[in-house]
Amino acid sequence: MQLPIYQVDAFTDRLFGGNPAAVCPLEGWLPDATMQAIAAENNLAETAFFVPEGSDYALRWFTPTVEVDLCGHATLASARVIFERDVSLSSVKFRTLKAGTLRVTRAGDLLAMDFPARPATAIAARADLATALGKAPEETLLARENMNMIMALYAKASDVAALAPDFAALAKLDSPAVIATAPGEDGIDFVSRFFAPALGIPEDPVTGAAHCTLTPYWSKRLGKTRLEARQISARGGVLTCTLAGERVIIAGRAVVYLEGKITV
Repeated sequence: MQLPIYQVDAFTDRLFGGNPAAVCPLEGWLPDATMQAIAAENNLAETAFFVPEGSDYALRWFTPTVEVDLCGHATLASARVIFERDVSLSSVKFRTLKAGTLRVTRAGDLLAMDFPARPATAIAARADLATALGKAPEETLLARENMNMIMALYAKASDVAALAPDFAALAKLDSPAVIATAPGEDGIDFVSRFFAPALGIPEDPVTGAAHCTLTPYWSKRLGKTRLEARQISARGGVLTCTLAGERVIIAGRAVVYLEGKITV
């Protein structure tokens, strides 16, 4: 059978920037093994699949190797596809297996996602983390509700930009993902990079789900609820993050790069 597929660059207003996600709209779920194989074939950080449920949608995300419980850029990309197909919509709701119901609203070309806040708590310094990242962080935190992500805090944005991780060593950590972050500059409140080789993603270009953890931390540290963030990967991405109690509003833009069909 043939299935529609889109590729969308998320958290950017230009092609070839941000984080590319594949999006496959479905009429009904395919076998898990088939969706995983499609994601592996696409070889992007995530492939999203969604199925209509009344006026809403059920949504799932797969890396090339595993299904994940939350993905920001592929949610943004999925919403962009739905809004492209129905220009009358101003919001869309996604039901997910583990992250609850996620709402995405649009105002012009800006899409805002309502996600759960997943704060991190401080943990002891780890020699294995410092070795894997190539530079010891000033502080280490752990977000247990967010895939046990480790957050490594550095003093300057240039420290994060200069990291050259040992991905094999990172993949051996007991945490599947590591966020490196530091204060920003020139109107940017904080910067980050995201590494998850154990999930088949050596470095993710822009990671919405990481900002469920980054936003509560930087909101408390900087004493403000609205934050401008930049992920400083090679492709780069821009996010506006707002802490709203136990929720995080993550806003960005997305550009459709490809529309086509796959044969399964």
